[in-house]
Parts: sequence; C-alpha cells; structure tokens
Amino acid sequence: MEQRKMAERNRQNWTRRSFLKATGFVAASGLLGGCASRPKRLAGPGQPNIIFILADDLGYGDLGCYGQQKIRTPNIDRMAAEGMLFTDCYAGSTVCAPSRCSLMTGLHTGHAHVRGNKEAKPMGQLPLPPDAVTVPKLLKSRGYVTGLIGKWGLGGPGSSGAPNNQGFDYSFGYLCQRHAHNYYPEFLFRNDERVPLANKVAGDRTDGAGVATEKVQYSHDLFAEEALQFIEQNRQLPFFLYLALTIPHANNEAGQQGMEVPSYGPYAGEDWPEPQKGRAAMITRMDGDVGRLLDKLKALGIDEETLVLFSSDNGPHKEGGADSAFFDSNGPLRGIKRDLYEGGVRVPLIARWPGRIAAGSGTDHVCAFWDFLPTCCDLAGAVPPDDTDGFSILPTLLGKPGQQRRHRYLYWEFHEQGKKQAVRMGDWKGVRLNVANDPDGPIELYDLRTDLGETTNLADEYPETVTQIASLMKAARRPSEAWPFP
Repeated sequence: MEQRKMAERNRQNWTRRSFLKATGFVAASGLLGGCASRPKRLAGPGQPNIIFILADDLGYGDLGCYGQQKIRTPNIDRMAAEGMLFTDCYAGSTVCAPSRCSLMTGLHTGHAHVRGNKEAKPMGQLPLPPDAVTVPKLLKSRGYVTGLIGKWGLGGPGSSGAPNNQGFDYSFGYLCQRHAHNYYPEFLFRNDERVPLANKVAGDRTDGAGVATEKVQYSHDLFAEEALQFIEQNRQLPFFLYLALTIPHANNEAGQQGMEVPSYGPYAGEDWPEPQKGRAAMITRMDGDVGRLLDKLKALGIDEETLVLFSSDNGPHKEGGADSAFFDSNGPLRGIKRDLYEGGVRVPLIARWPGRIAAGSGTDHVCAFWDFLPTCCDLAGAVPPDDTDGFSILPTLLGKPGQQRRHRYLYWEFHEQGKKQAVRMGDWKGVRLNVANDPDGPIELYDLRTDLGETTNLADEYPETVTQIASLMKAARRPSEAWPFP
C-alpha cells in the first residue's frame, strides 16, 4: 500500500529512475501424455523452463506494482516483489499480430514478416512463412517441449503459420484474432483440430465463429486450466510455455460488445460504469490465475528451475466501453493502443526466477520484445539467427548490467491510421505521423529523460537529432509488398 502511495505522489514527475525509487524497486547489478514414464529431467542449470505470460491490451499502469490504485493485482505484484521489474520494456507493436510476431521471431516491424493486423481467408491473419525462425523452433532443437495456450494470431488452421508448423508441440486456443474477440466461443483449436465447447451459439460469421447466446465455458478459464496441466505433465523435461491470454481485450462482436467476464467479483458493488467493473474484474481474474501458476511451480518443486516472464502485447484500449483514463491505465505515459507514443508501446515486464533473479530488484534497461528470442537462445544454448534485432537480457536478469549489450535504437512502424513510424534513440523519442501522405514529413521529438509524458515537442530546438532519427527510420525498414510505404 505504501508503495502505491509513493508512486501516486510521484506520478506527475516520473522519470525512469524516480519510478524505480517510487515503487520501491532498486536497480539490480489431449496433451503430450502422462508423466509416469517420463525420463529424469534433461535440463541442466543453464536450461531452465521458460514461461512467457502475455496479457492482451493491458496498460503500463494497470498493475499495482506499476502504480495502479483501483484494480487489485496481488499475485502479479508478488511476482514483482519476488523478481525484477522493468520500467523501460517495449512491445513489438501497438496492436496484436505484429507485436506477437516480434516476440516470436526476434525481428522489429521494419522487416518482420507480420507488421500489422491483416486478415487472411478463410480464417486467421497473414501467416508466418514456413521458413520463419521462431522461439519454439529454436528451443525445440535444444530438447524443450513447447506449448502455446491462448491466442496466436500468426496463422490460421492449416496455414504455414499455424502453431504446430512454427515449432509448437502442442497448442490450444484461438488461432484467429477475430475469433478471440468472443470469450464464449463455439469452439477452440487443439493443435489444428476444432474442439467444440458447450456455449450455445446463434448467428454465423464468415470465419465460422458465432456469437454465444448461452455462456457456459469462459475461454480464459480453460486456458488457465490447460496451462496448469501442461506444467504438470512436462515437469520432468525442460519446457517452454507461451501463455498468451486474451484478458483484458474487449469483446468486439456486433451486439455483444463489452468487457466480458463471468463475474464482477470484488468490483460488483463499486459505483463504476459497467465496462470499468468488467475490465477490473478481468484483470483481477487473470491475476488470480497467475498466482495459481506460481503456486503450481512451487508445489512441483520446479520453482527455482523456471523463469517466468509477464508482459502485455501493447497499451490499453478504448474498446467495448472501456475508458483507459478511468483507471489511469497508461500511467504517466501519453497514448494508448494504436499510438506509437509511449502509452501505446511501453509495457510492463516482470521476470521471476527464484535463486537467480534478485527479489525486489528493478531495472531501467531499455529492452523490446525482439530481445526475447536471443534471451531464450542464451538460456537454452541455441545459436540465434544472424538477422535478429535483439540482444539477450540474461545479464540484466542475473544482476550483471556491466555485461549487458544495449540497443543503439528501437524502431516501430504501424500500418493503420495513415501509417506511422517511431524511433527511440537513447533518451530521445521521434514520432512521425501520416507517413502514407508524406513519407518525409515532420518528426516530433521528445526527451524521455525529462518528459516521459511526451508533452513538449523539441524538434525545432534539436534539428540534428531529428535528422539522425529520420536516417534511422529509413535504414531500419525493408520494402515489403504486404506492408508498403509510399
């Protein structure tokens, strides 16, 4: 509670280091078969289990450990207290598919296979190609069992991008992002096969998914149970679990829009608008399942053999009646989902690995989703591809900042709303809007060291810095027929 009060007092004047001080963190130097016949664990001390939990549209300020005042997240806050909190982590993009592509392939959106949300027929989004190098492929080559549970969005059923074609031994959930907008679907996918659910569905859509009229099986709850089973059944082998939750994304179905959750839980009696009760209840429900997962690791005796990371795919949204301002979901940052300002791309990142990551530690190391692939390679003893944009953050996790490689710059491009580009170079942040109309248009310039909320455009005062950022914007991207710039 005291940490939250301190964070609130400092909210108007946060910098990265003052944030660490305010929140109390100091800088740190079915499934695959039963277990009975499993061999002894193959992983050595350098091959931990890896779990990446990804929330959907969770804002930088939506967690108690990041200053949230209204939504209760005791388990994720505990995870931060037992591990490391990052203040300067960036998502791969400001919307779902490209962000997840960066996470899985180690490439930023200047040359990633997927740079936006692009639909593919009959169901799904533009798929990853067969020769894509992905985290699960690399880990599988080192003896890991690999599982995806939740939302994929990088290739529909039968496509080259389907999870089982991209290195996952097992997958369960939504393959199509649009399908994932419904929390009570008629079916989910186990590997490439449809699994019917008990939800009664009326109507039909072009992708074969309907709108539930009788709501029995809440998809998030199924994901939580599947995750616990996956861990239980693979506890004696090195495993990688990508738990891509859909909370707190809105239900965007026509006539069904809202923040869909079975119960408002502790918020039922609050004098709040219904969508805000729903969003808070979704986040707290997810928090409870994160707690169950951490407890499962401890009960199985593999707590100290497992690195758990928690993050979000982009900033908070204003869909389904949600109001990001109500909860101050972007904290001290400007912008939300679909913005390339900090609130759209800067996300929470918490890492927990008992005995290896110092409890209660924090870092302002600047990292991005494309760092995950080389980090996994570092952990598993795999060789990362030459073209990865990322650096392993293992030195930071282990409290060895002097050994940490640092990015010269980070780059994003976004193919909606007239197309946008952004670069972070040191403490400088450059944003270019309306690229479709003016590819060499003006660049807004912000000093994140003194202006975390990106309120003061300094482009006129620092023309040489603007020129540097413009050069990086050109150099960072490769032409693409699927993702053209003028």
